[in-house]
Amino acid sequence: MTDVTFQTLGVSEPLLRALSAENYTHPTPIQGKAIPAILEGRDVLGLAQTGTGKTAAFGLPLLQRLSEDRSVAGPKATRALILAPTRELAVQIADSLKTYGRHLNLRSTVILGGVSQNKQVEAMKNGVDILVATPGRLLDLVRQKQVRLDKATTLVLDEADRMFDMGFIKDVRRIVATLPKDRLSLLFSATMPKEVAHLCDEVLRDPVRIEVTPKKVAAEAIAQSLYHVEVRNKQPLLNKLLHEDAAMKRVIVFTRTKHGANKVADKLQMTGIGADAIHGNKSQNARQRALESFRSGHIRVLVATDIAARGIDIDDITHVVNFDLPHEPESYVHRIGRTARAGAQGIAIAFCAPEERTQLRDIERLIRHPLTVIGTPEIEAMPVQERHDPRTHDRPHGHRPHGHKPGGHKHGGKPGGHKPHANKHGGHAQQANGADGNDAPRNENNRPRRRKKFRGNRNSGGQQRAA
Repeated sequence: MTDVTFQTLGVSEPLLRALSAENYTHPTPIQGKAIPAILEGRDVLGLAQTGTGKTAAFGLPLLQRLSEDRSVAGPKATRALILAPTRELAVQIADSLKTYGRHLNLRSTVILGGVSQNKQVEAMKNGVDILVATPGRLLDLVRQKQVRLDKATTLVLDEADRMFDMGFIKDVRRIVATLPKDRLSLLFSATMPKEVAHLCDEVLRDPVRIEVTPKKVAAEAIAQSLYHVEVRNKQPLLNKLLHEDAAMKRVIVFTRTKHGANKVADKLQMTGIGADAIHGNKSQNARQRALESFRSGHIRVLVATDIAARGIDIDDITHVVNFDLPHEPESYVHRIGRTARAGAQGIAIAFCAPEERTQLRDIERLIRHPLTVIGTPEIEAMPVQERHDPRTHDRPHGHRPHGHKPGGHKHGGKPGGHKPHANKHGGHAQQANGADGNDAPRNENNRPRRRKKFRGNRNSGGQQRAA
């Protein structure tokens, strides 16, 4: 498809101008197949992982169809609904649509949990052309009669498999039940478990099936290596690699649990490595702050769970470390796909404890080759540095991310009238689970005043509650 351009696909001139400004000239495989089908009004089932260009695959034809049909949704209503499983992905989709549609007079907004609903209610007051939302908060506002979905002529479900993983399928079905029957429906998913297949049967009508498999790409573009290591030695090994390998400049570390992500990030900070954790228990503001610090280079390592990592679209990630092997081998492919983006080379490192051999076997069967085993080096405990503000380590000239002070409060303020405590662990908030695990409003500053003393490393091998 080297001779195919966005123009030959039938993309309109205002969109072509926006694409040209972003230096986008040739469509990706999924864009080349999805755009004409959607412009023709066909339902689409797209099987593709993050990084294949699927946002533009549905976003460009959606924008074009809405701009050509100048109908009005009306108060509290939307003409198109895009559902995403995580807040990060929802924000990313909304930003991309604004970029592509900069020359179109279309209104859009985002509805998600973790922040006040007041601005979202206000944004929907006169109606919008495009609504990007996470299921939990959207369903709340629909029940409050602050949002109407009866005028939506297009539905997009992005990362449907992750919707199921996060327990959103029931909410999605409730939302779909409020939409018009004669709508255009587009569903995208990286994998096709039976639950998602059932959802496709319910939502789509005679869809065009488009499949872009990432397996060969992951095997060819990413150098994948493996350390066989006891659970208790995983953290010291990670510390050693980060301290001794200068090439590990921008690293994502994946853990199986939220507690594990916090613990790994805390221990990295204690050895002088700039790190932060991102997971479903953190508020939207805390997660965005961690992402911005990572994107700008103020921290070197982002420790994440699978759920939180969906929607992270950051270039120049040099390494992905699988601190814990995932239970589902497809998740391994998604994880390592965070590096080697846009044709760049990438490195993926996996730590495998004896009790994770089954997961390793499943991963190697999926990617169709064994990981390269590296001998585990002699590991010594890394020294703990003085903890003024751990996040200032690894930064040129001790620069601190904008708006950050020890304890996570700008200008060292006194939240709730209490004197801030010295934050020995990088400001990580241990928060209560929201109702949906990821999409409910939360208070990012509700960390308990006392932290339980950590005793040993007996449960870090996968015995904790899943993220």
